[in-house]
Amino acid sequence: MRQRPPAHAGLRHVALFVQDLEACERFYVDLLGLHVEWRPDEDNVYLSSGQDNLALHRAPGPAPGGAVLDHIGFLLRRIEDVDPWHVFMRDNGAPIAAVPRTHRDGARSFYCLDPAGNRVQIIFHPPLAGALRPLR
Repeated sequence: MRQRPPAHAGLRHVALFVQDLEACERFYVDLLGLHVEWRPDEDNVYLSSGQDNLALHRAPGPAPGGAVLDHIGFLLRRIEDVDPWHVFMRDNGAPIAAVPRTHRDGARSFYCLDPAGNRVQIIFHPPLAGALRPLR
């Protein structure tokens, strides 16, 4: 196994497909106290407590229970760590679902699949990376 890149900062991101985006946004904002971090369009909203990120994506069709996991995300402290993590995961047999790219909000990430087929995003997200505690 190749040497693992610098440590990630943990699971700080979850993305859900939801049927009623507006109702879900009200639930997480009004009841749980998250704030809107970014709304790129009418079908997507990114919420945060300041230390994490919850993405709500309007589901393309009905799903059992009304919500479906899109992906989970592991946060990186530096944008420079994204590509080494991509190489590490690829070289260790993790199927790559999407190669590294820089997003409109300045985040950079890639997606791979776990053995059960769940999408896992490895991401540098500027607002959250700045709030991370230093490594011990």
